[in-house]
Amino acid sequence: MRQFTQIEFFTQMSNGIQRELGSQPLNELLEKWGLDNHELVEASKEQLTHKQVQKARKGRRVSANIQRKILNALKSVTEERGLDSDFSLVDLFNYHS
Repeated sequence: MRQFTQIEFFTQMSNGIQRELGSQPLNELLEKWGLDNHELVEASKEQLTHKQVQKARKGRRVSANIQRKILNALKSVTEERGLDSDFSLVDLFNYHS
């Protein structure tokens, strides 16, 4: 029986996962409120990077942990600005990790 390399195995396992999911509701909310990636990164009390936020906005699949960090940072910014902060992960992303 042929042994698969790690790359071949990962490629086969990930072929069924859609990675590009299109612009997310998160992006629409940030544009509506005039917020940018930097404001989320600055507001985050966890390690959140500009690259992670950008990937999430553009619809590149991010982990549940990163989704949670973005949610927490967004709640922090919206509460600080007096905006509606009553939202959850399902309001920010149209997929579940």
